[in-house]
Amino acid sequence: MKAEVGESQAGERLDVFLAARLGSRSRAQAAIAEGRVVVNGAEAPKRLLVGAGDVVEWSEPAAPAPREPEDAPAAAVPVAWEDEDLIVVDKPAGMATHPSRGHASGTLAQALAGRAAGGGNPERAGIVHRLDLDTSGLLVVARNEETHRALQEAIAAREVRREYLALVAGRPKSRTGTIDAPIGRDRRRRTVQSVATDNPRSAVTHFEIVEELPNATLLRVTLETGRTHQIRSHLQAIGLPIAGDPDYGVEGALGLERQFLHAARLAFAHPSGGTVDVESPLPGDLQQALELARGGAEVQEAR
Repeated sequence: MKAEVGESQAGERLDVFLAARLGSRSRAQAAIAEGRVVVNGAEAPKRLLVGAGDVVEWSEPAAPAPREPEDAPAAAVPVAWEDEDLIVVDKPAGMATHPSRGHASGTLAQALAGRAAGGGNPERAGIVHRLDLDTSGLLVVARNEETHRALQEAIAAREVRREYLALVAGRPKSRTGTIDAPIGRDRRRRTVQSVATDNPRSAVTHFEIVEELPNATLLRVTLETGRTHQIRSHLQAIGLPIAGDPDYGVEGALGLERQFLHAARLAFAHPSGGTVDVESPLPGDLQQALELARGGAEVQEAR
């Protein structure tokens, strides 16, 4: 921004001339002290008297760098496997995998910053795949660029086994099954994924019955592809909504405050040789809901 000094302002102090344009003498003095004011192309001294025809230019202060809230430190995350190349963590429900709109802090990527996670985007260093905010369980995180690239290639080649436990309302028609149905952003509800989309992407999900309960079924679900909300959307599409799921399932079922979906097993070939095969038990809230379902509790929407 700039202004030319008129005949009537000639002889004024620079801070007085600027105050009329910045709204206060203090803002004008701060701009001069911070070197954000130039007169006729040269940085202005503190006590300059302006003359008619002088050109005064100034800039706004730089925006402060974003910072983590002091009351939201990175949470500790349980580690199921760790070596010099990678970490397998057991992500709790309620923790975002990496920073995104609405989740600038308290993410898994930030919690792992001190454990030398590395590779890929620096803002989500080491992150190879993700879990939904309220889905708990196992995730593999790389510690260097080479491992990050190898793990991404393994996932793309469908060489990483990702098993989930899901409690659903109803019963499948067979003990095992495959859902092969492209999904994408729903035409009407833009926040969810569904088969009713104008931009379908291939998605394949396998399931098998683990336990038949009076009003629900515990399923083991494996991913062949890894689309956003794939399991939740696919199970809803075949009439097996997940207990507790506020977007795709039966919200409030069995006292749940989130979907009954847990990444229970992760198995893959280690990029440096050997095999990683890790399991995670059900968290307390899901175990409690399972016991209620075993006792015959209804899986229905909360009223």
